[in-house]
Amino acid sequence: MMELQVPDVVLYGVFTLVLGWLLHFIYRRANPACNGRLPPGSMGLPIVGETLQLLKSSSSLDIPDFYKLRLKRYGHLFKTSFVGKPVVVSMDMEFNRFMFRHNDKLFQLWYPDTINSIFGKKSISACYGSIHKYFRSFAAPLYAPKNLKEAFVSEMESIITESLRTWAANPNIEVKEAMTDMLFRITIKKVIGIESESPSTKELRKKFELFFQGLLSFPIYIPGTKFYQSMQARKYVQKLMKDLLKRRISTPQKRYGDFLDIVVEELQSEEALVDEDFMVDLVCGLIFAGIALTPTTLTIGMKFLTNSPNVVEALTEHDAILKKQQELNSRITWEEFKYMKFTNRVINEMARVSSHGPGIFRKTLKDVHVNGYTIPEGWLVLVSPMAVHLNPLIFEDPLTFNPWRWQGTHGTSLMKNFIPFGDGARHCLGADFTKLQIAMFLHALVTKYRWKEIKGGQMFRVSDLVFPQPYHIKLFPRPSSFESK
Repeated sequence: MMELQVPDVVLYGVFTLVLGWLLHFIYRRANPACNGRLPPGSMGLPIVGETLQLLKSSSSLDIPDFYKLRLKRYGHLFKTSFVGKPVVVSMDMEFNRFMFRHNDKLFQLWYPDTINSIFGKKSISACYGSIHKYFRSFAAPLYAPKNLKEAFVSEMESIITESLRTWAANPNIEVKEAMTDMLFRITIKKVIGIESESPSTKELRKKFELFFQGLLSFPIYIPGTKFYQSMQARKYVQKLMKDLLKRRISTPQKRYGDFLDIVVEELQSEEALVDEDFMVDLVCGLIFAGIALTPTTLTIGMKFLTNSPNVVEALTEHDAILKKQQELNSRITWEEFKYMKFTNRVINEMARVSSHGPGIFRKTLKDVHVNGYTIPEGWLVLVSPMAVHLNPLIFEDPLTFNPWRWQGTHGTSLMKNFIPFGDGARHCLGADFTKLQIAMFLHALVTKYRWKEIKGGQMFRVSDLVFPQPYHIKLFPRPSSFESK
């Protein structure tokens, strides 16, 4: 037998080492280090993990296959990896409630790099610890019932009434575009006091739309990329907001009844913990939050209402409210909004069926032990409200638009599994504001108009996100509507 030459021995040794390293890498990737037992699941391919499976589009509002297959194979809690980051995905409401209860103790809010860049790391820092409590303390008045139920209810009604009148004057309207325009006008009025007739309004809205496109891109800062366009839009918006804030600070005695009043007051306080740059990023974030999800919720809601005439017919509580307004020659009040019991169920159902938030991410601050599993320190946790809201074991016949599921004791029990605005200490500050907008829109819509579908309206998902195809309707004045004086 011929002896191996030295070079052959070296090559054989290198091959053995590489093979051993590769096998070890594969084993360690499939079985990450953990002081306990990890949830079941697969870490996918190196670097990309299971990102491609997560982002595979699905031509339905139903739970995508990514979740369905893993739910069947692993249960409501499983491990995976997205873009090289180890993640535990939760579709388990018991675990979700545990996580929400332990914010900033066991779990910390986490955002992808694109969001940190587009909205600013300073404003993102408001999500943590004492800074988060400070932020909520001075931002809460913006959405407090006292501020919602005073002059702003009237202003919101005026914008919605004017928008619907404009829609009815057109041959047809594209619903999501029209909803975004209407809600943007409401939001900038509430946050920065800008009237919709302002020349800068249209350009400002375009820039915020670029924000959203950038959130779904890779953080590559090269001209022509969506991320680059988004960052350029950020510069434009920052300059506009800084100029506006400087003008307000120069005349602090003048009040506008918007969030900038609170910002100016806070910046001039001796106890201010933040600077102007922080406040500018924060204001941008609040405006974006006002138009990021609600237009899609209302677009999907309009599609379901079109196909559910029984629900529209059941919204008769609005006729009673309108008749009272006519008799008293008044506008809608906060008390009347709180009276809209069936409307609130319709809003819940719109939010549940659409369920189109990007998911709720947290990062573990230490090893977390739950249900016999360990989630190691530094791992991400993804809570999918969509996977809960469309789970047939929780919501019977989940793709059916059924507001009546929310009534009585059964409806009350369902609320513990309903998280469109998060939960716990980080429950969305703007939840009541969002519900009020939708309720006011439905009030004006069903009392004064009818509509018919023209074309479009198909939906598709990418992970938890929903993208409605252009949906066109024609609006008609309601023949028997009460005309407000």
